[in-house]
Amino acid sequence: MMRYNNEIIDEIRNSNNILDVVSQYVVLKRSGRSYSGLCPFHKEKSPSFYVSPDKQIFHCFGCGEGGDVFGFIRKIENITFKEAVETLAERVNIKLPVLVNSEKDEKLQNLKNKVYQINEIASEFYQKNLLNADSKIAQDYVKKRKMDMYTLKTFGIGFAGKFDELYQELRSKGFNDEEILASKLVLKSEKTGKMYDAFRNRLMFTIKDVRDRVIAFGGRALDDSKPKYINSPDTVVYNKGRHLFAMNIAKKCGEKTIMLVEGYMDTISLHQRGVHNVVASLGTAMTEGQGRLLKGFEKVIIGYDSDSAGQGATARSLEILQTLGFDIRILQITGAKDPDEYIVKYGAGQIKKAMDNAISLVEFKVKKLKETLNLDNVSDKIRFLNELSKILLKVENDLEKEIYITKFSEQYNVSKEAIYAQLNKLQYAMNQGNKILEKTNAIRRNPSKERQENLEKDTMRENLIISLLLNNDKKDFIKIKNVINVNDFKNDKNKKIAEKMYEQFEKGNINNILDLFEDEEIINHITYIMSTDFEITDTKKAIEDILNKFEKEKILNKKSEILKKLSSSNLSKDELLELENELKTLSIKLKK
Repeated sequence: MMRYNNEIIDEIRNSNNILDVVSQYVVLKRSGRSYSGLCPFHKEKSPSFYVSPDKQIFHCFGCGEGGDVFGFIRKIENITFKEAVETLAERVNIKLPVLVNSEKDEKLQNLKNKVYQINEIASEFYQKNLLNADSKIAQDYVKKRKMDMYTLKTFGIGFAGKFDELYQELRSKGFNDEEILASKLVLKSEKTGKMYDAFRNRLMFTIKDVRDRVIAFGGRALDDSKPKYINSPDTVVYNKGRHLFAMNIAKKCGEKTIMLVEGYMDTISLHQRGVHNVVASLGTAMTEGQGRLLKGFEKVIIGYDSDSAGQGATARSLEILQTLGFDIRILQITGAKDPDEYIVKYGAGQIKKAMDNAISLVEFKVKKLKETLNLDNVSDKIRFLNELSKILLKVENDLEKEIYITKFSEQYNVSKEAIYAQLNKLQYAMNQGNKILEKTNAIRRNPSKERQENLEKDTMRENLIISLLLNNDKKDFIKIKNVINVNDFKNDKNKKIAEKMYEQFEKGNINNILDLFEDEEIINHITYIMSTDFEITDTKKAIEDILNKFEKEKILNKKSEILKKLSSSNLSKDELLELENELKTLSIKLKK
């Protein structure tokens, strides 16, 4: 696939400060010259994810992921490099040139563009259709749900009517059947071959991506048709596991907390009444891709329905979000089955208060545990104590654990002493297991540990050399190259990096080092080096020291080889003399 030229890529990179971009997904705090936060690519409790505005890179010291602003967008959005370039170009209003791709790529891109246009036209068509005289069933529902005109426009709410109305509209706009079928808004009958609309006699909800493009639709039945809700299937522009309903609106609200609800109407009802930090999953179980979209928020509240299906969805979502390292809270409301009914009954003030008072994951687990037991029964109470202690054991912060112990002791009438005793018992059992494990590891200790440590030292020294080369100083490069050959690098990654950098220095055109590689492991290794503080205060002295060490090691290795040869009894007098002279020369060099 063709890619955009280096000039346009550099312009987009320079126009998108990595700190601003990453901050939309990760909560960052200043840490010296860098910024740190919880990694969006793996679960962690202590920040090991760093962003360097100076170097315009990110790196996680926990999972090893790293790269520049393009790499971050590509990984966080799970898109191609080309799509990352286009996303960041749109972010800063840079117009991209038309790429001449292969015929296959060009056809796919053209089809995508057509489907985006079809979706936009369909959304407008449904919205206009809602205002027609024969759309009374939809108008009555809208009135019943008290949706105002602003809400209808904001969420692109409309009405899908008869058999093939949309199909006829799209044909009149010049789209062919292949393009229309690719949108999945129109289907073709296997029996008759006739085209018919996928959504009929349904209230329509427009689904947009975070770039405000219409990508799909949801439709609610207004009669006894089953299922009550149907959603667009995956298309060339839509994957339901990578989007959230109303995320395009919620991300602009400026809140640090976001609530995840079950359906379209929950979301719309809350937005209309002034609660804008709300999104919904799209007729599917929560996915990791959807979870990553929430990374710009500090706290995620689960606000699913109180019925068994809603509770099951809560459990699944908790699993996903916990893996991604979120601060998760669970909404607790009474007197209503879902957030929509609650806000209609009690108002925005009360739902906001409920969001502020949403309970933690620990409290939720203990509450669900209590619901399965009768604490007036002795055996159930013992089981409750055991399971409660297991939950509390996973709380790492001592103050937080202390607060929970006090709260649960009072709430469930279990003495603090009993909880502490059970915790100590579990902790003791765990520590005993750790001791056994430590002993086993000691017995099985790798005899080549010293060799491994030497390899690690070599790698760290090579990392330092790469770091010095990254300063892009031609004089430093010449000094280093005169002593250190590419083949002197023992670490495979460092060898490949050095080889490419030497080649670029010779050409005199060192650009962005990350652009020279496609291998993810090498890119991650480079950002690791760039993020490492080697505590160099004098670059010239550092280069002299490291070159001296390299030269000394080379001499010692050569000396060792000669001594080994001298121990052979098969050498001629001339060979012996030559080796002895070489040994003297090396000894002089070594003294220097």
